[in-house]
Amino acid sequence: MVDATRTPAPVMVTLPRRHLRTMIRLVRDLDDLLAVPGYLAQVEEALPAVARFHPGHAAVMMGYDFHLTPEGPRLIEVNTNAGGGLLAYQAHYPDFRADPEQLPLGLLLGDRPLLHLLDSFSQEMGLWTSGPARLPRRLVIMDAEPTQQFLYPETRMMAGLFRHLGVATDLVDPGELDASEQGVWYHGAPVEMIYNRHCDFYLEEPALAGVRAAYLAGRVCLSPNPRAYGLLADKRRMILWCRPDLLTELGVPEATARRIGAVVPSTRLLADLNPEAAWAIRRESVFKPVTESGSRGVLLGEKISRKRFGEMDPARTLVQERVPPSLTVLGGAETPMKTDYRLFVYRQRILAAAARVYRGQVTNFREPGSGYAPLMVTGQ
Repeated sequence: MVDATRTPAPVMVTLPRRHLRTMIRLVRDLDDLLAVPGYLAQVEEALPAVARFHPGHAAVMMGYDFHLTPEGPRLIEVNTNAGGGLLAYQAHYPDFRADPEQLPLGLLLGDRPLLHLLDSFSQEMGLWTSGPARLPRRLVIMDAEPTQQFLYPETRMMAGLFRHLGVATDLVDPGELDASEQGVWYHGAPVEMIYNRHCDFYLEEPALAGVRAAYLAGRVCLSPNPRAYGLLADKRRMILWCRPDLLTELGVPEATARRIGAVVPSTRLLADLNPEAAWAIRRESVFKPVTESGSRGVLLGEKISRKRFGEMDPARTLVQERVPPSLTVLGGAETPMKTDYRLFVYRQRILAAAARVYRGQVTNFREPGSGYAPLMVTGQ
C-alpha cells in the first residue's frame, strides 16, 4: 500500500491573498445558494429521493479544489468526502506525529488549528440532536475496505485523534455494520455518528442499504450525507453555477451570480451539445463522469481518441473548459510539479487552506516529492 502520509520535499507554495479571498467568497456564495427558494427547488427536482431528505445538518470537512489562472482562481471540483485534512495539517506542522497513539493529549487540546479541524463533528452532532454541540459517544469512519484505501493512514490517524478525545472510534466497511431503520450498531454497540468516506454518495449499493435506512429514519448522524452531495458536490451543479443568467432567473442576487460565474469554468452536459461541436472543442475541454470522485474517469480532450469519444455516455459525461494547474519548482527537480489548492470547509467556515503538488493527470501523490505542501499567503 502507498504511504499516503508522505509529504513533499521542503517547498513553500505561495498563494496571493486576493486569490484566497476570491476562493473564500465563492465557498460562501455557493452555501448561500441553499437559502434561495428558486435555486433549491430547481436543484431538488433532479435529485434522487435519498438526497431530497433533509437530515437537519450539513457535511463535515468538505473540500473545494481550485486551479489558478492569470485572471484568478477557477473552481475545479467540490468534494463532500474530502480527504487530506490531517495531511495538510502535517505539512504545516511537521512536529505533528503521524502515529496518534503517541500524541500527547495536552498538545492536541492546546492546538487550536487542529481543534478547528475536528470541531465540525461536534457541530454536526448538535444539529442532529437539536441540542448543544458535542462529540459523538461512538463514531465509525466508513469506507469500502478502509485498510485498502490510499488514504487509510490518514483515516487511521483521525481515528486515533478521536480516541484521544474519549470517542470510541473504529474504521469499518459498511458490511461490518448491523444497520437498519432501527439504528446502527458495530459489534453490538450503538453508533451515533458515521464519518462517511465512502464514494457511493447516494447510498445506492446493496451493502449500504442498512445505513441508508437508518439515515432516512433519523437514527444515525451520517456526515457527509447524500443531500450535501446532491446540493453542492454533484458535478452537474456546475452547469448552473457557470451561468449567471440562469442563476438570476432562479432568484439569486445578480452580484452573487456574477461572482460565481466568474470562478466556475464553462460546464455543459455532453448530451446538450452537438457531437461534432463537442469534438471540435475537445482540445480545450476536460471530460468528466458526473458521479465519480476525485479525478477518476477524467479525460483530457487533447488526448482522447475518436473511438473513446464515441463510447462516452452523453447523459453522464460533463464537458468542462480545461483550466491547467499551476506549476511549482521543487529543489533539485528537473521538471516543475503541478499544483492545486484545496479549502477544507464546514458550511461557511474555512477550516484550512492547503496546496497539493503532484505529477501526472491526477493528485494521487504516487510520484516522489508529491503530496501536501506548506502554503504561504502573500500580499495585503
